[in-house]
Order: sequence, then structure tokens, then C-alpha cells
Amino acid sequence: MLKKLVPLAAKASFVALATGVVVLGVSALTAPAAQAQNRDPAYAAARAAGQVGEKMDGYLGYPVPPSAEIRRMAEDINIKRRALYAQRAQEQHATVEDYAFTSGCLLISQTKVGEKYQGPSGNWETRTSAAPLRDARCP
Repeated sequence: MLKKLVPLAAKASFVALATGVVVLGVSALTAPAAQAQNRDPAYAAARAAGQVGEKMDGYLGYPVPPSAEIRRMAEDINIKRRALYAQRAQEQHATVEDYAFTSGCLLISQTKVGEKYQGPSGNWETRTSAAPLRDARCP
């Protein structure tokens, strides 16, 4: 019986550790990204107007054809996200793509009513009061 409990306890510890890493990683991701983005009223206005939205890959996308100004702003944010994802992925021994995908899942879950996000089908959705549609692989 003890042999059965030891692997079970080890498995539970691993799950707790993995959960802690995800939570720590998300906190580290969302705080700097949110701070940088919340400082820019143009970003907030573009997001509220549905000109930019969260994509499943962790980057901003364009639900409608963007102006040059909106494109520049979103590309700048995406460059900063990519740098942050690369740093955090290396710290957690993950790929940048995997880290970005997980971040995308979490950023989509944090959208507000009326904001645009990319659903699992790849189509742009508008957030309602219901939970957003997310990829089945999302944590």
C-alpha cells in the first residue's frame, strides 16, 4: 500500500508544482504587459473599438483592416510581448510558441465585454458576458 501512496504523492506534488509555475508565469506575463498597455490611451481606444483583439497565439491581431497608426501600435506591443515570452519561456524551459499560446489563452480569458478575440475556429468573436470561447488545449 505504501508503494501506491508514494507515486500518488509524487504525482500530486508534480501537479502542484506545474500549477504554481503556470500561475507564476501568468502573473509575471500579465503584470508588465498590462502595465505597458494600460498607459497608452490609443491602445485602450483601439481595443474598445474592436480595431485590435487578442489572438490565440498570444499576440494582438486585427479584426478589421488597421490604419497605419493602429498597425504600428499593435506591432510595438507584439514585439514587447515576444521579448517577454522569450525570457519567460527560457526561464521555464518551454518553447516561446508554447508560452505564447498559454499566454494567449489567459489574455483571451481576461477580455472585457465588447472586446474582440480570436476564437478556436480562428474567427473573430466579440466578448459577451459569457466566458469567451477558448481552445480545448487552454489551461
